[in-house]
Amino acid sequence: MDTMIEAGEFKGKCLKLLDDVARTREALIITKHGKAVAKLVPMATEVKLFGAMAGSVHHEGDILSPLEDA
Repeated sequence: MDTMIEAGEFKGKCLKLLDDVARTREALIITKHGKAVAKLVPMATEVKLFGAMAGSVHHEGDILSPLEDA
């Protein structure tokens, strides 16, 4: 469940709340006069592209030689 906080309180604790969202990975809904106006969500974790597909390809023999006619 998302945590809700009033905009005025968010303004005073902004930096701490940013750290909390990053640490807990839980969203924070910012309200104004009881109505939701914004949602603070954690960034997606970075996926390293180099080596991301390591082990996903299997070599089944010679792929360069011409095929034999059947």
